[in-house]
Amino acid sequence: MDIKAKVDEVVNKVKSDPAFADKFKSEPVKAVEDVIGVDLPDDVINNVVETVKSKINFDGIASKLGGLFGGNK
Repeated sequence: MDIKAKVDEVVNKVKSDPAFADKFKSEPVKAVEDVIGVDLPDDVINNVVETVKSKINFDGIASKLGGLFGGNK
């Protein structure tokens, strides 16, 4: 299983599906398990959840800074 691809899939789903975003906020482990479709060990699933959270937060901050990180020049 390509964990990075699954993380990207979850991040994209959180960003594009408001209902899924709400589910991720309230039940992140369950939401990730629903997307991945496989029951992973707790330490792995928790790492995926934390990685998704960090990607969402970084993307939100980067976009608010007007492309400072290589975006629009």
